[in-house]
Amino acid sequence: MPTVSAVLPASLETQLREAAARRGGSVDSVVNAALEAYLGGRDHRLYQISTSTALVEGVYAGAVSSATLLDHGDFGLGTFADLDGEMVIVDGAIYQCRADGSVTRRDDAQEVPFAVATRFHADTTFEVGPVASLAELERACDPHRESDNLFYALRIDGRFERVHARAVGATRAPARFVDVASQQTERRFADTEGTLVGFWSPVYASTFSVPGYHLHFLSRDRRQGGHVLDCRAASLRVELQLLHEYDVRLPDRGAFLTRDLSHDPASDLARTE
Repeated sequence: MPTVSAVLPASLETQLREAAARRGGSVDSVVNAALEAYLGGRDHRLYQISTSTALVEGVYAGAVSSATLLDHGDFGLGTFADLDGEMVIVDGAIYQCRADGSVTRRDDAQEVPFAVATRFHADTTFEVGPVASLAELERACDPHRESDNLFYALRIDGRFERVHARAVGATRAPARFVDVASQQTERRFADTEGTLVGFWSPVYASTFSVPGYHLHFLSRDRRQGGHVLDCRAASLRVELQLLHEYDVRLPDRGAFLTRDLSHDPASDLARTE
């Protein structure tokens, strides 16, 4: 991440440190937020297609083109029409991790039923490890989040001793996500270098997003990937980005208009994670 040096008046430095103390965060995070506000940046915006409730209730038809999705972000995750695999967006490219184990870069204009994306620019970078499980990795990341009421994007790079991942298979039959996920294909990758792409969302947002950590994996050679169920690594580099703008694009046709979406999906999402 680039470093910029600046000379500040003593009075401004005092105000800067006081602002960081009030927020319970770092001076760097205050400077980043101030520069973004001044320069009109959009590095803290989360763009989402549809909602977690719609996905849980079986709304799998494509709603927005992948080209539109990439107009709003170069980093993210999601799924494909009819739940045909796990989506990973990294370095401005979309990859499809299918249940048969294949990974394909998707450059076509396919339509997407659910996805979350942002323009990734880390606010904070730190090292963690060793971590023996996904839960341990999450606990190592927790202290670096300034609030449980905001959203965060995470990019985690390194060599993984083990990654346990899943990929759902395509389905055209009407079915709730928990039923489809029960038939998911699981794989274990050993001694693999790659990237975890994901987000942390507050509990209160469960009707729109997946609460807590939601991570997808893509190997460096782009040949292995999926939704992360567990992992282990000796050392990992974590980049964390605060997100405080939330832009949701709702489908304007198909099953989304008529399906009962009044159910809180939190318990169902917890079962599938």
